[in-house]
Amino acid sequence: MRRIPVILAVLVALFLLFRPFVTVGAGQRAVLFSLRGGTLSRQLGEGTHFIVPFVQKPIFYDVRTQTYTMSAISWEGETKGDDSLTALTADGQEVKIDVSVRYHPDANKIYQLHKSIGVDYANKIIRPAARSAARVVFAEYPVGDVFSTRRELITQRITENLRRSLGQNNIILDEVLLRDLRFSPAYAAAIQQKQIAQQNAQRMQYVLQRAQIEKQIQILIAQGEARSIQLRGRAIAQNARIVQYEYARKIAPNVGAIITDGRVALPFASGGASTPAGR
Repeated sequence: MRRIPVILAVLVALFLLFRPFVTVGAGQRAVLFSLRGGTLSRQLGEGTHFIVPFVQKPIFYDVRTQTYTMSAISWEGETKGDDSLTALTADGQEVKIDVSVRYHPDANKIYQLHKSIGVDYANKIIRPAARSAARVVFAEYPVGDVFSTRRELITQRITENLRRSLGQNNIILDEVLLRDLRFSPAYAAAIQQKQIAQQNAQRMQYVLQRAQIEKQIQILIAQGEARSIQLRGRAIAQNARIVQYEYARKIAPNVGAIITDGRVALPFASGGASTPAGR
């Protein structure tokens, strides 16, 4: 009877030593690799499971959403250094893009993913598939569309193509993010020159418009003066005495006079005495 506690203690020690159980945490799946038959066609879900010590080995996979980033910023992406994607547009312009791919392994097909690709599926599948899908789509659009309202359409098409590609490898795509797009230095310089030319053209158009407005103003002024002369001429033709008044005003600006019909006396000139008018 005294041996029973000793036997139990030995069994517990062996149990803990050989670990005939495995715990799969939240958001994980485990694939069992058998030393006899390789990867088993089944997987372990969350919880505690018994396995055969020394024969079966669990390999864990995270089935939660993950992000694979390819960026020009060295510390931001999965690969150190400039890992941004370079693509050519339909008109041959080079574009550099920072891309983030959000995905998760198909939780029901982890053992298939492990058989066909393995634990390094991100570098073997996610990275090359994302770069290929992006380059194919960018090659269908000119650079003007890439940096305009069609950017959303381009993102959508890349997402559709990449979703099909990853789905064939038991990976579910959640989202593709084109986080930054940059021109090549040569194209950036061309864009800058184009903007300068547009600004110069707009400035010249403004100068021409202003000259046209000033011309119209001068025409209106001239038309007004011509109308005034026309009205005065008409008035003079109707009243000849105005001609006499204008004539007297021109030859003697300081003379105050009233032109009459000869029967009324003329007022005196400035500083002088009045004289009667002859009949």
